[in-house]
Amino acid sequence: MESVSRNKENTMKTKMSSSLLARAGMIAAVYAALTVLCLTVLQGLAWGPIQFRLSEALCVLALFTPAAVPGLTIGCIIANLLGIALNGTGALGLLDVVFGSLATLLGALWVRRFRDRVGIALLGPVLANALIVAAYLPIILAAFGFYTIPFTDIDLVGSYPLMYLFGFITIGLGEAVVVYALGLPLYRALKNTPLFKQETQAQQS
Repeated sequence: MESVSRNKENTMKTKMSSSLLARAGMIAAVYAALTVLCLTVLQGLAWGPIQFRLSEALCVLALFTPAAVPGLTIGCIIANLLGIALNGTGALGLLDVVFGSLATLLGALWVRRFRDRVGIALLGPVLANALIVAAYLPIILAAFGFYTIPFTDIDLVGSYPLMYLFGFITIGLGEAVVVYALGLPLYRALKNTPLFKQETQAQQS
């Protein structure tokens, strides 16, 4: 009887692992596709000094399932690799692949950690992107011919702290707009659907 019980338990764990893996894969695919669409349509507004990556609204999925953490991260890696080809950033694009994806990972982990307090949870992607992306933004901007801080006459050379502050503010604001103005309504719409209700109840049991 004990061995039968263990076999059933192992079978259930395998099914749960397979389900999480499948969900992570679907989330990665949707995030990557939406990001590439944004890069194609919005172009500079999806990766430049002022960013509105609409795919970041999907960070709210970490409120529902742990599969969103690897899903969003892998989706971001794929999207940023494709972004190198779309934007022609070359080796510099690897900064976005590594550190941009790190920001997505940390933001998703924060959302998951504070999932019981939605308003605070959604601060995760905002802070992670503002702090991390702003750190390498000046390098990419200089490579693309930006010699002054956008919308100012301040020289980029020798003004890294000012550039970082500019990036922190603009990237943070852009991320906040996407996460709160798009992500929050998405969360409210999804939490009442049978699929996500079932996911939430399964985690609480």
